[in-house]
Amino acid sequence: MKTDAKSPTRQQAEGNWKQFKGKVKEAWGVLTDDDLDRYEGRKDQLVGRIQEATGEAREAVRERIDKIARETRYRV
Repeated sequence: MKTDAKSPTRQQAEGNWKQFKGKVKEAWGVLTDDDLDRYEGRKDQLVGRIQEATGEAREAVRERIDKIARETRYRV
């Protein structure tokens, strides 16, 4: 019998994604939920999108993304 309940691990992963997404939107207000959902799990593409939108250096964006990921326990 299949249930609709999500496993605790899946719930935690979804919670981490939501926190990560919120922090990234705070850091780079030019990003939308659609942008973030489009690049979920694809760090290089997300970094490129942020760099394109803001003109920030690629390495600076990558470091900030990594810091946010550590804070929210989201694996990028």
